Amino acid sequence: MDFGDEPEGSDSQRRRKRYHRHTPRQIQQLEAMFKECPHPDENQRAQLSRELGLEPRQIKFWFQNRRTQMKAQHERADNCFLRAENDKIRCENIAIREALKNVICPTCGGPPVGEDYFDEQKLRMENARLKEELDRVSNLTSKYLGRPFTQLPPATPMSVSSLDLSVGGMSGPGLGGPSLDLDLLSGGSSGIPFQLPAPVSDMERPMMADMATRAMDELIRLAQAGDHIWSKSPGGGVSGGDSRETLNVDTYDSIFSKPGGSYRAPSINVEGSRESGLVLMSAVALADVFMDTNKWMEFFPSIVSKAHTIDVLVNGMGGRSESLILMYEELHIMTPAVPTREVSFVRYCRQIEQGLWAIADVSVDLQRDAHFGAPPPRSRRLPSGCLIADMANGYSKVTWVEHMEVEEKNPINVLYRDLVLSGAAFGAHRWLAALQRACERYASLVALGVPHHIAGVTPEGKRSMMKLSQRMVNSFCSSLGASQMHQWTTLSGSNEVSVRVTMHRSTDPGQPNGVVLSAATSIWLPVPCDHVFAFVRDENTRSQWDVLSHGNQVQEVSRIPNGSNPGNCISLLRGLNASQNSMLILQESCTDASGSLVVYSPIDIPAANVVMSGEDPSSIPLLPSGFTILPDGRPGSAAGASSSSAGPVAAPRGGSVVTVAFQILVSSLPSSKLNAESVATVNGLITTTVEQIKAALNCSAHGHP
Repeated sequence: MDFGDEPEGSDSQRRRKRYHRHTPRQIQQLEAMFKECPHPDENQRAQLSRELGLEPRQIKFWFQNRRTQMKAQHERADNCFLRAENDKIRCENIAIREALKNVICPTCGGPPVGEDYFDEQKLRMENARLKEELDRVSNLTSKYLGRPFTQLPPATPMSVSSLDLSVGGMSGPGLGGPSLDLDLLSGGSSGIPFQLPAPVSDMERPMMADMATRAMDELIRLAQAGDHIWSKSPGGGVSGGDSRETLNVDTYDSIFSKPGGSYRAPSINVEGSRESGLVLMSAVALADVFMDTNKWMEFFPSIVSKAHTIDVLVNGMGGRSESLILMYEELHIMTPAVPTREVSFVRYCRQIEQGLWAIADVSVDLQRDAHFGAPPPRSRRLPSGCLIADMANGYSKVTWVEHMEVEEKNPINVLYRDLVLSGAAFGAHRWLAALQRACERYASLVALGVPHHIAGVTPEGKRSMMKLSQRMVNSFCSSLGASQMHQWTTLSGSNEVSVRVTMHRSTDPGQPNGVVLSAATSIWLPVPCDHVFAFVRDENTRSQWDVLSHGNQVQEVSRIPNGSNPGNCISLLRGLNASQNSMLILQESCTDASGSLVVYSPIDIPAANVVMSGEDPSSIPLLPSGFTILPDGRPGSAAGASSSSAGPVAAPRGGSVVTVAFQILVSSLPSSKLNAESVATVNGLITTTVEQIKAALNCSAHGHP
């Protein structure tokens, strides 16, 4: 580095002094000053030099370098955004061309005409609008950079899918002819490869450490605050109470005011909630779950559809007494009708004192979240997390605080609108209820002597079956996400059931190889969640809704309880008709104070014997289907199921929103075609199942709430 005004003849010792690193305290004060005034005058630099023990010249060059780094950072972010926009437009062009190639008239074999067919002109107009938007952003970037912005050169056209989709002559119930946009079925992807946010640079590390420290302080204050910040709202908590704690936003803003953070756009919804309860796991083990993204996804499959560790900033030693990581995750409510929430945040874990841990989350710069050209509804996690205190007998008391700002850019599906806007969909009570259920399941997995109803099966066989079922549930939950990389297409038709479909090529060892078609629909039922859950999980009533059982009864061969609630269990079911003698059904049902799941998958008898003997079940292919059952969230109805780990709760009288999802193997050949018969089959399967459930529960005449 050439300082320019350095006198000649400086010795090597003075030259080395110019390269010394600043201390964390010096960097923190310099960063704080930079936020307030990026261009300090001579008097301000002189004052900083006296306070920090640095020469004014060092202060001057630090601010010059910092401004240069900030400009480069903004430039990189703008480049990434424009690159994604450009990729999106190219992919839309490809999608248009592919769709127009495949669409033909089922009558004459010629190009389609009329309103019911593929609207080429509409797609061209949308493409032109996206190009105009890209030009507008490019002009803004040029003004910011002070030079013309050169758009990226045309890339080699990529194939939207390697699958040959045959759509000609498509017909069947609910298909609506060639108006079905089959390009979105190709891999369920937007065509843009998934990419994580960039790792943390050396310049960002001190800022993130400071951000995490402040978030930890705020979390502890929120967790311990009284009624002046938290107010009671109707709806049972996980501990069995008749109310939940929600954040008083005005009071919070007045206490935790931040520079530049007083204004909040009207379109931004604030979700703040707090919940406390006992969890069957030690504080140290819970801290390990929070800091390991693989365990994090395993414990919360019904909320976290995807999670990655982007960077490890502080790798805690000695039981992770202090750890800091940068994470990325996608949150969902297990339905393709509501887009996932994507967020990048730092997670700070610290042992406050003996037996007391704190874990704080806070979103990083929003530019890190916008790594797609058109991100889903903006989600920003304000200081959130939990306090974990060790209790007796292996339990911990967890106080969970969840605080987010969300900007919904698109209308929320009417079935889930009340649940989402009330904050219950991603509230603290749902997180804590899921944690309690997961810890009970884990405790039953590691306890070898727990009684079960499988005669002659070893503890290893029980453990193997629980692992297989856990993989089945995780696979089912992740398949229901509606992210930028996992898009669904709605089948058009005259029936009342709106079916969404997506397709992917399966190569995972735990799934059948080939082309898998997934379909799902969500319906509202004027029936409490616990009643729906009891109906679909009971083997004695399965023949009333299971189309594939053909009205025949099924018998429970074995059962493994995995929680204090009788509904939390794993079952092996067998059909009583001769044609099903070679197949069994692996089913797991689970419920907590925020919702329920029933997931099942066919499994042949040889594979079941492998599991029962305690062998590794990782290679057994599963293709799960099932139900998710959530409260409708309407005012005046409870937002939970009938029970929790704390014991039975009075059954809510509100309605429920049920998602029915099926997966079928179209072909074991990855290059096979998706034909009309496959789509019609899964569409008819879901439609018939929904009709039979409504008839059995005496609510056939009911539509939307």
